Amino acid sequence: MTDTNAPAAAAAPFDTLAAQLAAFMAAAKSSAAGGLTWQEFGELLVSLLRLCVTTLDTVEGLSGEEKRAVVLAAAANLFDLVADKAIPTAVWPLWILVRPAVRSLVLAIAAGAMEQILKLVRS
Repeated sequence: MTDTNAPAAAAAPFDTLAAQLAAFMAAAKSSAAGGLTWQEFGELLVSLLRLCVTTLDTVEGLSGEEKRAVVLAAAANLFDLVADKAIPTAVWPLWILVRPAVRSLVLAIAAGAMEQILKLVRS
């Protein structure tokens, strides 16, 4: 079992979103190196969304659509970086077939979750 709080903790001391995302992704990749459950992937995704939404909510000069695109790009990057670690070897051939659909589903879920997290951040 991995420590899904480690990526968020690694990202905390940085000022810019790019630096925070780089630290988060590095820590997520490191914590997923030994394997990952889908629950742990979900926790990583929610932590990433919270990090992005909290940081981008204070940024001026970007439209809501641009901010949304940044968050979804970060979620896609996280999926591409660690989702394969949550797949058992025996299921790998099937995973290759369904991976694009699962990626689209995860990004759709992230888009909806982002709106809810934004409400929490602003309250």
